[in-house]
Amino acid sequence: MTKFIAWLGGAIFVASLALCAWWYLFDLGRSMPATGWRSVAYDAALITVFAIHHSLFARDGIKRRLSLIPPPLLRSFYVWIASVLFILVIALWAPIGGDLYQASGLAAAAHASAQLLGLWLISRAVGGLDPLELAGIRQVTSSPPEPQSQALQVAGPYKWVRHPLYLGWMLALFGTAHMTGDRLAFAGLTSLYLIVAVPWEERSLRQSFGEDYRRYADRVRWRVMPYVY
Repeated sequence: MTKFIAWLGGAIFVASLALCAWWYLFDLGRSMPATGWRSVAYDAALITVFAIHHSLFARDGIKRRLSLIPPPLLRSFYVWIASVLFILVIALWAPIGGDLYQASGLAAAAHASAQLLGLWLISRAVGGLDPLELAGIRQVTSSPPEPQSQALQVAGPYKWVRHPLYLGWMLALFGTAHMTGDRLAFAGLTSLYLIVAVPWEERSLRQSFGEDYRRYADRVRWRVMPYVY
């Protein structure tokens, strides 16, 4: 039963990512009249609820309070909630509307190049990670559960910025040749959350990897955007 719960959670995790890609490409790209700032505020609240879950669950105190959950299922529990919340963000999103720009010709090609670079960074950044651990399955399938199976990533795009996955996300979303109000809001709100979350994530990385991460941070100066942040 435990393995079934973990694998089902992993399937929902993958489904939420696929749904997000379809939603961004087709639904958020529709041209429609602007609906005003109330929709922006409402959607910002949706993203905030999703972000609060991530921030709270990262705290050791919260994890200790989840003693009723078997340790092998703790990561799966997090993945379940995060995936469901992400699907709810998509389902409950209030359309914002409005067309900001639609590039063509060489400009469109430049936008496509930026998006392809972003997708490449994402693929390279996750290439060294364990997909079963990301999906909350590894702790259930390993016996005994592995408390720390991920190694510190320092190769590939990690030589340029400490969080290339976040940079890739921003390039993929902001690089679109057709920017609508919905695409801009989703890109801006999620990117803002990632930037705010970076110091918290790096605190956890320092706790996990100690001096190795401190030396890595000294060597790779930029967190997300070279020469900016």
